Amino acid sequence: MWYYSLYLSLCSYLIGARTISIIRMKKFLLSIVIIMAHVALKAHEPNVIPTPCSVVYNDGSYTLSTRSTVGTECEELKPLVDYASQEFGIGKVCNNANISIFIDESLSFEEYRLNVTEEGISIYGGDYGGAFNGVVTLMQLMPAEVYEKGITSSFTIPCCEIVDRPRFEHRGFMLDVCRTWMDKEAVMEFIDLLAYHKINSLRLHLTDDEAWRIEIKSHPELAEVGGYRGGDSPIWPRYGKWNERWGGYYTQVEMSEIIDYASVRNIEVIPEIDLPGHSLCMATMHPEILCNYTPRTSASFGYDTRSAFCASKEENYEFLAEILGEICELFPSEYIHIGGDEVDMSQWLRCPDCKALMANNNMTNASELQQYFMLRLSDILALHGKKPAVWNEAIDGGSLSHDTRVYGWESVKECRQSAARYKTVVMPGQYFYFDMKQSSREPGHDWAAIFDWTKVYNVTLPSLGFTATESVNVIGLEGSFFSEAYASRNPESADYLHYQTFPRIVALAEVAWVNDNERNELDFYKRMVAHYDRLDAMGVAYRLMPPKVTYANGLLTATTDDGSGIFYRREPMGIDMLYTGPIATDNPAEYSFVSHRGSARSPEVAIAAHFKTITPAFNITSSMTDREQFSFDKAERYGRIARTSSAADDGDWVMFTFDSPVSCRRMKVATGNFQLPRYTFENGYVEVSYDGSMFERVGELDCGMYYIEYPARPIKAVRITCTSRGNGAEWVSIQPPTIWPKL
Repeated sequence: MWYYSLYLSLCSYLIGARTISIIRMKKFLLSIVIIMAHVALKAHEPNVIPTPCSVVYNDGSYTLSTRSTVGTECEELKPLVDYASQEFGIGKVCNNANISIFIDESLSFEEYRLNVTEEGISIYGGDYGGAFNGVVTLMQLMPAEVYEKGITSSFTIPCCEIVDRPRFEHRGFMLDVCRTWMDKEAVMEFIDLLAYHKINSLRLHLTDDEAWRIEIKSHPELAEVGGYRGGDSPIWPRYGKWNERWGGYYTQVEMSEIIDYASVRNIEVIPEIDLPGHSLCMATMHPEILCNYTPRTSASFGYDTRSAFCASKEENYEFLAEILGEICELFPSEYIHIGGDEVDMSQWLRCPDCKALMANNNMTNASELQQYFMLRLSDILALHGKKPAVWNEAIDGGSLSHDTRVYGWESVKECRQSAARYKTVVMPGQYFYFDMKQSSREPGHDWAAIFDWTKVYNVTLPSLGFTATESVNVIGLEGSFFSEAYASRNPESADYLHYQTFPRIVALAEVAWVNDNERNELDFYKRMVAHYDRLDAMGVAYRLMPPKVTYANGLLTATTDDGSGIFYRREPMGIDMLYTGPIATDNPAEYSFVSHRGSARSPEVAIAAHFKTITPAFNITSSMTDREQFSFDKAERYGRIARTSSAADDGDWVMFTFDSPVSCRRMKVATGNFQLPRYTFENGYVEVSYDGSMFERVGELDCGMYYIEYPARPIKAVRITCTSRGNGAEWVSIQPPTIWPKL
């Protein structure tokens, strides 16, 4: 071993160093022995994530092979034995198994003890969850290939005893299957990834403005119609796939299969039926649920964009009682999430019936009306023995039962206010919304924050300002992935989902499991890099930290510390070339770099000049008028979007005319919001003019945008023409062009 060689070298040096006394030499050598023993022990330690509470090593080892077996005498643990047998690719027996699993009632909730001796392997769990956690840890003591192929050859595990328990009882993740459809198999694959990291709760965001994803037998149209959008569906397409009927839904049989699959993996599935807002999809099928007034729809070509249930209609509560009754029967979870977020209460304030209800009940504001609505839903759940879970806005007014579980998302302040009164899951967007960008030039949202795994890892309740009293009510942490941006990024593949959520989920797993004073970021990063081998075997297309790029003395250098391969591109070539060493160049801005390993990749990096953009003066003209609050001049000053006064019709256009022709290597023109294709020209084409009068067609819009690559001449004007009618909204957003200069 390298440390033994170092020891011998130091001894030889010290023996020859006559100026050092014998006593000092002995002390120094003793220190070296202690250091080397510590290094040897650390090298011997398995890399378990999340970090266990206690690991003690003993002499010897135990060998597992394809002939090994797993077993239990406990009926409750038979599903876990089936799981371990399948994951490890080994046989099952009742007695004398190589891997034996037991319940030990002296252990606490989800606590486990894993013993590896020369005679065999024993796992003791305080409950099923504890035993499962022990199996997950055992899996991490095996070669990484087990995640892909199971046990394929003999290997040894050092004798040890691991005793471990979680910090938080709730270690959750919310998956939005509404905005972007994910079928049963895709959800199950994601459940496996959560289970490998000891996440024990999966909340499925099943309904929203864009779709209804769960079969309701008393109202089959909700899923059969509401599960699809675009094409001939009455549900307007959003965020991508505008020209096809796209989507799906889970039958109750399929959902039961998902629930059972998750249960075996110690994951509780909690459904979210988002009410009373975020209900545009349902309102499209059942406009009778809406408030009693005629909305203005001329700007949206007759499309009613209202999204909130009327709070005054008794028929609505009868309707929801039928729906929630089936949800309660289908899901064994104690809690049913009923939403309560982002309700457009202006609809209630325009409704004479809602205003009358408020007056009759001495309500002074619309938040009290929301409390009324949520209390009615809570009563429905109580009839079925269930408790409500809500977003943090739903507790404004404080009248919901203290049995309510609150998910705090808006801010740390809202989480703390909730935890002062209710059991709270902490998941503020700026730390736990994994649909956020991980750096400024990567995909995702940025309304909450831009952050990578390091910000997740460094979360502590004291650093967020939680008092001791508030912390008592924090039952756990939860990450989330809202999927608006996924629909336009090849949703048939899990790559975008993986890139946004891993390794942030790895950091979440560690933070939710390990006490604050037992964490060290540098140590964790080293262990996480070692964990990449497992993620590779799992087939996860995770995000790598970007290479470090430096330029000095005419040499452009890129380095990584995670074992990934580095590739570079040189403008204008779009070909990835293997980086093998420093590049000699007098124009380093021409080069950009990415790294890859397995299915993982890093964001593109380069010196700052590569990403520099320019802002030449221009003006916007259009066949449509602009809105006063979002006038065209907002976009003309760069950095802001403009909005038109209506959605676009077939033939409508927007034109950017530059004061002087612009020479550039690339120009992006776009309708829609900055982070995702919403409020766009859903179909259209782009024309370029070099003189301001003659235009030539250069391409079709893709998600409302188009990149003009290496124009032959300086550009005087760009015109975008719409070829479809409407976009399910009352305006079109117009972005200023993004222009990269020639290098």
